[in-house]
Amino acid sequence: MINKKDITGIILAGGKSSRMGTDKGLLKLSSKPFIQYSIDALQPLVSEIIIVSDNPDYNAFGYKRIEDDIKNAGPVSGIYSGLKASLSSFNLVLSCDIPLIKTEILQELINGVDDVSEIIQIESNGKAMPLIALYKKDCENTFYRVLQSGERRLRFAVNQCKVKSILLNANAYNTTMNVNTKEELKQIENVHNN
Repeated sequence: MINKKDITGIILAGGKSSRMGTDKGLLKLSSKPFIQYSIDALQPLVSEIIIVSDNPDYNAFGYKRIEDDIKNAGPVSGIYSGLKASLSSFNLVLSCDIPLIKTEILQELINGVDDVSEIIQIESNGKAMPLIALYKKDCENTFYRVLQSGERRLRFAVNQCKVKSILLNANAYNTTMNVNTKEELKQIENVHNN
């Protein structure tokens, strides 16, 4: 069993969301900011939480905030920057736009740790979710190489590592819903309130 002290939580809150027109992590669901849901889900499992964002508004949450090492390079740079700042071998990486995420789902990632896999990601409803995943610290070097080569696609970077997917039960699919549009925000509000 992996000890909590060996796990850091990394929340990616870097997105200048073009579709929402606002910083998604600060959107509210039941008067609680989205990022707070990610923090609450991670807290029981990790020894430290790092927020990756250039936005100083996130300092209000009281956790270590770091900026992207390589600007405008999307989640590949966010994950790289988080892993570089992390002191632990295992890192739970979450995006800040999945307010229905639960600690139990993240626990499944930890339970899936083996000697081979460098990334363990959730697969929900047929979709791989590299932004709900456990990354070994060693992925930092791979992600750095990918960034240096000018590649920005997260799927490409993830596929340079040894990946395992944990299949979610159909009844847990909604825990991984992310919000990119105002319509999706409405959907999530419906699920959350029912």
